[in-house]
Amino acid sequence: MPKVSRPYWGLRGGWLTFWITTACGADMTLLGYDQGVFSGVVISQDFLRTHNLESPSKTTLLGTVTAIYDIGCFLGSILAYWLGERLGRKNTILLGSTVMSIGAILQVSSYSVGQMMAGRVIGGIGNGLNTSTAPIWQVETSKMHLRGKLVILENVLVLVGFSLANWLNYGLSFVNGPVSWRFPLAFQFIFIFILFFTTPWLPESPRWLMTHGREEEAIQIIADLEDKDLDDPFVQLQRSEMKYSIEYERANSVSFSDILHRKANEKAGTKTIRRLLLGMGVQAMQQFSGINVGSYYLPTVLTKSVGLGESLARLLTACNSVQYLLFSLIGIPNVERWGRRKLLIFGATGQCVCYIFITALIRYNEMPEYAHRHQVASASVAFFFLYYVFFGIGMQGVPWRELKISCLSVQRQGGNFQQTP
Repeated sequence: MPKVSRPYWGLRGGWLTFWITTACGADMTLLGYDQGVFSGVVISQDFLRTHNLESPSKTTLLGTVTAIYDIGCFLGSILAYWLGERLGRKNTILLGSTVMSIGAILQVSSYSVGQMMAGRVIGGIGNGLNTSTAPIWQVETSKMHLRGKLVILENVLVLVGFSLANWLNYGLSFVNGPVSWRFPLAFQFIFIFILFFTTPWLPESPRWLMTHGREEEAIQIIADLEDKDLDDPFVQLQRSEMKYSIEYERANSVSFSDILHRKANEKAGTKTIRRLLLGMGVQAMQQFSGINVGSYYLPTVLTKSVGLGESLARLLTACNSVQYLLFSLIGIPNVERWGRRKLLIFGATGQCVCYIFITALIRYNEMPEYAHRHQVASASVAFFFLYYVFFGIGMQGVPWRELKISCLSVQRQGGNFQQTP
């Protein structure tokens, strides 16, 4: 089989994996950054004044401006399901980055609620496209022994981005005027530029190429990623197993309508509905546990419900993001060791107890007749911190472990690869 010219600036093996990880890591860091950055925006007086959201009667509208971003992320994730296989991993990420750029420009230049909401939705669609695609691209271009580690790394980078956003918000609490909220929204272009400058010259997923009949390109990419010759036995083995896997999945594919009508058992034989519900369920439970309330509104809660100053609220939120990252580093790598169900029960129980104490303590801030209401309400800060400890250890890693399994199941190759049930 003849050799073809080597793109990617001649990089092969570990260096090629490094740059793919850099692109995917920037994508996931951007996800975490966007989760945290708006918490500082919604308490910026200049932002509220510019968008006429200062009045207490506008709190519902302000909440809509904040939450509509997640609607965009949902739409982007749904679009990724159809576009990802048609465009390929790289082109989907480039499309998502372009859409995010449009959303970011609209947000940074916003002078009206309508423009901000449009920017939030469009930015969310781009982020949904990207974050639904990047982990798959990472797994499909990584060596077997690195796949799980790199997915875990990307999970950690989500929290790094979240922490970065909160520290940037704290630093800008000492600044007045539009820069206090426009600059943090513009800062996401750092990660978008990284994606634009790295993704185009990196290799496409060899699995996607082979699925679309571009076998020669796929084999060349496998050889480049493994830093081996095209006729190397390992490269040829990878080719044969990947080809067999694709043909097997085509012959035994199951439509969503069949799954929902419980007609998949004969072909799938793996309790498809149960697996689907478990995979979706842990992701839904993670989001419904209240983590996004803290991500978007912790500074607001600390100022409005606890009675702290804005600068102190931002500082505590930034410090909380660091300890959240540290405790997640305990939970994420140990999901298999401690068991997923045990961690979910541990996290859910701890979070429930924390929210009970938070609710009871901040209630005192609404009692003018109680002399020590501010001191009692301030004790809730400890339980906000403790909440993130339970979430970081018990909830953060489990859905990502399920994502890893899903991604690796896509990479199932003959009898050589064994999944965790």
